Amino acid sequence: MGNENLEFLPDFQDSGPQPGPSWQRSGWPLVGGAAEDDLTQALDPTTMKAAVKAAAKQTGAALDEAALEAAASDSLRAMLLIRTYRVRGHLAADLDPLGLTKEDIPADLTPEYHGFSGAALDRKIFVGGFLGLQWTTIRELVEILRANYCGKVGLEYMHIADVEERRFLQERMEGADKTIDFTIMGKKAILQAVVRGEQYEKFLGKKYVGTKRFGLDGGESMIPALEAVIKRGGMMGVREIVIGMSHRGRLNVLANVMAKPYRVIFHEFSGGTANPDDVGGSGDVKYHLGTSTDREFDGIKVHMSLVPNPSHLETVDPVVLGKVRATLTMRDDLQEKDQVLPVLLHGDAAFAGQGIVWETLGFQGIHGYATGGCVHFIINNQIGFTTSPQFA
Repeated sequence: MGNENLEFLPDFQDSGPQPGPSWQRSGWPLVGGAAEDDLTQALDPTTMKAAVKAAAKQTGAALDEAALEAAASDSLRAMLLIRTYRVRGHLAADLDPLGLTKEDIPADLTPEYHGFSGAALDRKIFVGGFLGLQWTTIRELVEILRANYCGKVGLEYMHIADVEERRFLQERMEGADKTIDFTIMGKKAILQAVVRGEQYEKFLGKKYVGTKRFGLDGGESMIPALEAVIKRGGMMGVREIVIGMSHRGRLNVLANVMAKPYRVIFHEFSGGTANPDDVGGSGDVKYHLGTSTDREFDGIKVHMSLVPNPSHLETVDPVVLGKVRATLTMRDDLQEKDQVLPVLLHGDAAFAGQGIVWETLGFQGIHGYATGGCVHFIINNQIGFTTSPQFA
């Protein structure tokens, strides 16, 4: 309910019994209303001076009225800068590893836009605990915000009406301590997985020249990412993972994630079949096929299945969720829904252009179709149906 509906609220609340519990809420999520987050509530000039004065007193500093006004103004503008990064920081994220486009940082994400330049960049400013900081400089603040919101991952979430959902994301993404640090062994494992994926594609390209394989070229980092999901999922109680994907990269996932033997895949490339007892005649193409296997990490076994998919890109998406829902039922896990994890892999162009993706996302609000959440990978290999963006 937006602000334009506020005048109807008193009549709405006093109109007697409502049809169903969802219409009897005492506090609707009003845009700009009381349901806004802590930062929005902090942007109140009437309370900022008192907050700055109290914070300065704790540090032993005494501020006269002019200094207090200036410090409160600095704090308000610094918090507006934080809010701007929360709303628009994703627009400056580095999502173009090939450097095909040159995008300037939006003006409102610069300190100068908010009135900070020169010596003001290194002046201590009170920010009231946001990003885990009480006092900081604008230089340090921007460095943290750019690391959180403008790295290799863009976080766009301020459109979410539920304050708790926004806070959930903020607590996991914001702050100087929210960077991901890998151990030396972890970095080596990631590198080895990427190299395996890349060399696999190169070998197939040389050995079976001209044969359709729909390689993962440009998206090899998906292999260690999937490995991380399996390992982390097992640690959190997941005992089965169901994967759905279209044909691009499927052969790589079959070999390097699902542990399908190389000799079986190469036999299929040579015209054979993976199953000697299969029916005679022509079979399906190898990049439509699925498989299942068991993977073990740190002594925890996770059963995995890759669902077969025809050449209709995202057709498999609702099938995966249906299989997960059925498996949850068989495992008597419909309350917690934490033993079976669906994972859907999308191409960036297919995710944007295939209607079935959005129809599948709509299942999340229907009780009988709930799976407890789904991990979505959107692979940006900057190809998009081999069509340049200006012609897409």
